[in-house]
Amino acid sequence: MKTLFVLNDAPYGSERSYNGVRLAGSLSKIEGEEVKVFLIGDAAACAKGGQKVPEGFYNLQVMLGRVARNKAPIGVCGTCMDARGIAESELIEGSHRSTMAELTAWTRWADKVAVF
Repeated sequence: MKTLFVLNDAPYGSERSYNGVRLAGSLSKIEGEEVKVFLIGDAAACAKGGQKVPEGFYNLQVMLGRVARNKAPIGVCGTCMDARGIAESELIEGSHRSTMAELTAWTRWADKVAVF
C-alpha cells in the first residue's frame, strides 16, 4: 500500500502534526508499505533542524528523522518555507524543498492520502 501523509499544522501547539508523524513512522516500518510525507503551511517548520524542546517533550525533528531513515521521502513546500524564513540548508537530513507539482504527483501515486 502507498500512503501519502500531508501535514498542515505547526510542530508544536496542536498535536496534529505529531500524530501524523507518529502514524507515518509506524506505517513506514511495515514491510511492503510505502510512505511519503509532505509538509505544507505551518508544518514546514516540522523539518527545521536545531529544534530544542523541554526534556521529556516530543521532538518532531527527531521523529521525522526516524521516518526518513525508513526510506520515506519528506517534501517541504518551498513557498511555505519562504513565507516562514526557512532556508533549504536548515532542513533536516532526509527532507527536501518541494513544490505543489511534487505534491500533485505524490497524490496521484498514493493509494491513500492522510491529512493532518
